[in-house]
Amino acid sequence: MDIEQVVALHYAHGSLEQAILDALAAAGKDVNRLTLADLAPVDEFHIGGRPATVEFAGQFGVHGGMRLLDVGCGLGGAARYFAHEHGCQVTGIDLSGEYVAVANALAARVGLGGLVRCQPGSALALPFAPESFDAVYFLHVGMNIENKSALFAGIRRVLAASGRLGIYDVMRIGAGDLSYPMPWASSPDASFVADAASYRRALEAAGFDVLKERNRWDFALESFRLMRARAASGRPAPLGMHIVMADNAGKKISNMMHDVEHGLLAPVEMVCQVVS
Repeated sequence: MDIEQVVALHYAHGSLEQAILDALAAAGKDVNRLTLADLAPVDEFHIGGRPATVEFAGQFGVHGGMRLLDVGCGLGGAARYFAHEHGCQVTGIDLSGEYVAVANALAARVGLGGLVRCQPGSALALPFAPESFDAVYFLHVGMNIENKSALFAGIRRVLAASGRLGIYDVMRIGAGDLSYPMPWASSPDASFVADAASYRRALEAAGFDVLKERNRWDFALESFRLMRARAASGRPAPLGMHIVMADNAGKKISNMMHDVEHGLLAPVEMVCQVVS
């Protein structure tokens, strides 16, 4: 298998849509009358979940009518947020055909099928014409992509003049071996975590200016504290990322938290603009 097949297999579930609907029903939700808030605990597959997406949106800067591309869209949680809250037309692309199918099904269930459309495909071979989008973003995706120069060059091609790229990725902030399995990789073979300096070099070479950069380590620690508090309450929530990760979910989350808390990793935001 090539690396993209390995990555896609890592995220495979098999019955993800039904698992999510069952968890929603167990949480007392009417699966035929779902809202964005109902889905938020399960469809935002990154550190901090929906609050992280909201803060990222504030840094990124979007407005109604913008054409957005969500690279590595996953279950489409962020795409639905940008469509619903900001009136954007969002296209998503992801290696996982199962994730794409679930993303489109959930968009339809919350009445956003006309604004959000996801499709299977590779971040390194974006099947879109030049200047198709006003802005592009990805959330916790770069850790699975070794050739970040090719990633950014491809994104630059599909962005309109003066378009923006927003990034929220787990990045290296300290030396040391990472713990596996992680939420994004079962072993080092499919994990390509890099530091912010490496991102900046690749971005600048692809024709981007980095306008903003923000290390979100403190935010991650607070998110983990809240997760532990909920777990200690004795009333584990039926909705959560454990549904998406299925096998070894607890170990994956524990390893990620350990490596962030010990100063090896941190989520980092970057907002970039095409050099005019």
